[in-house]
Amino acid sequence: MHPNRDGRERALELLYEAEARGVGAVELLGEQLVSSEFTRTAVAGTTEQIEKIDQLISDRSKDWAVSRLAAVDRALLRLAVWELLEHKEVSAAVVISEAVELAGIFSTEKSKKFVNGVLAAVATDLGRS
Repeated sequence: MHPNRDGRERALELLYEAEARGVGAVELLGEQLVSSEFTRTAVAGTTEQIEKIDQLISDRSKDWAVSRLAAVDRALLRLAVWELLEHKEVSAAVVISEAVELAGIFSTEKSKKFVNGVLAAVATDLGRS
């Protein structure tokens, strides 16, 4: 397990909850007791770069608009793409593997394959493969 695993999971939960409640993720983060610096940075960074992230996902999610994705898959892809963009010290393989594992926990078997495919393509686009 990667050292940021718990932080990733908490960031995913916050991004998902914010969307479900219709509140800003950074606002929600401010209401929560979050000890993980990774979680705080990930939520803020994902929120700041949402348009760029969504475009990268859209470019590689064949025939699926980002808005049509299941909310948990959307939050997971956004978080992982942010990490691919901002944390070059973490290998793309680790980011993808962790995202696929979280998809298996919080989503479906089909989502695991979809998340893997989209993130592998995004990683290639970003020169991270």
